[in-house]
Amino acid sequence: MNGRVSRTDKLNGEFQKEIYEIISRRLKNPLITEMFSIVKVDVSKDLSYAKVYVSVFSVNAAKKEATFNAIKDDAKRIRHELSKTMHTRTVPELHFIADDSMEYGDKMDKLFKKIGESEKADDKTEDNNDDK
Repeated sequence: MNGRVSRTDKLNGEFQKEIYEIISRRLKNPLITEMFSIVKVDVSKDLSYAKVYVSVFSVNAAKKEATFNAIKDDAKRIRHELSKTMHTRTVPELHFIADDSMEYGDKMDKLFKKIGESEKADDKTEDNNDDK
């Protein structure tokens, strides 16, 4: 790649920041009770639609789902708010997608740690058997 950032990449970042700001500060939806993150936004080249990847952090699965659904149900309001702040000719239709990559990464980290601890315990057992 030649080191240039495309217009679409710039828009993706701008939409990501603005969508988070709108949901967290302007919507004031009481159904959004859990912490969330806008992980990524993929805007189509013609700006007709955008995939918005959302990660919701909660130990309670029902609250996590309720928060995601509240965000998803507010798509039109979020789009309307975006039209006030984004300086583009059109604002894309928003499609919210649940992103569990952070949870998956955390699960894998715990699994690798557990494997590492198990290997250390096996090494100590072998060392103790060698001493006998």
